[in-house]
Amino acid sequence: MPELPEVETIARNLHPALAGRTVRDARLLWRNTLAAPSPAIFKRQVMGQEIRGVERRAKFIHIRLSSTNLIIHLRMSGDLLAVIGGYEPARHDRLILDLSDDMTLVFTDPRKFGRAWLVDDPQTFFTRLGPEPLSDDFTPSVLFTALQEHKRALKPLLLDQAFLAGVGNIYADEALHLAQLHPRMPSNQVSESQAAALWQAVRETLAEGIRRNGASIDWVYRGGQYQDHFRVYQRTGQPCPVCGTPIQRLTVGQRGAHICPACQPLTG
Repeated sequence: MPELPEVETIARNLHPALAGRTVRDARLLWRNTLAAPSPAIFKRQVMGQEIRGVERRAKFIHIRLSSTNLIIHLRMSGDLLAVIGGYEPARHDRLILDLSDDMTLVFTDPRKFGRAWLVDDPQTFFTRLGPEPLSDDFTPSVLFTALQEHKRALKPLLLDQAFLAGVGNIYADEALHLAQLHPRMPSNQVSESQAAALWQAVRETLAEGIRRNGASIDWVYRGGQYQDHFRVYQRTGQPCPVCGTPIQRLTVGQRGAHICPACQPLTG
């Protein structure tokens, strides 16, 4: 599933291609892709809308229209493509918006898990999401206070989108290694200095992921280079870049986790 850096890369690439264009037609090719409203209402409300901008919130793509908002979650295999010229639907296309100036926005999704919503108030839609890890409002003290309010293992907590928005498997593993914290460490046992190190590691890892256009690790998302700079993720048995100890793969909260047992000892 694309995480914050991959979704941010997609949004940044789409914005200049789509901003200022008008929706001329909407073709829904897989009914379940549209979570809300009904297909008839969706088409009626989206027609004639001007695209004002494309942004990211957590792992969601937010397309701001002139009087409403199109929200898309790519889930496991979704992708958004801006195509110039006449476009004929391909096998895995689920939603197509025909735009002005011969531009087409295509939502392709082989596994059919992706979803789209048309909403009036995006803030209400995003109300259950945690803070953006790269925002100015997300500070070391905010993270430390939030960690103390839970007793969960660190990695599952970091993956909880209500706790922190946008972080997934890759960047949680990378940030925990950079901060030298074990993914099974109870969050309420994290010291203030460790929380500051984790805050810095999360922001540094995500920023580096964005700088490298995200990570391309399977056939779904292509174009990123961050996979060439992984510290621990999917490097089981390979040497830790810090100390040379072989990387181990653990199961934490029913999810895989990659650690250096020397750099990330479990304490407390």
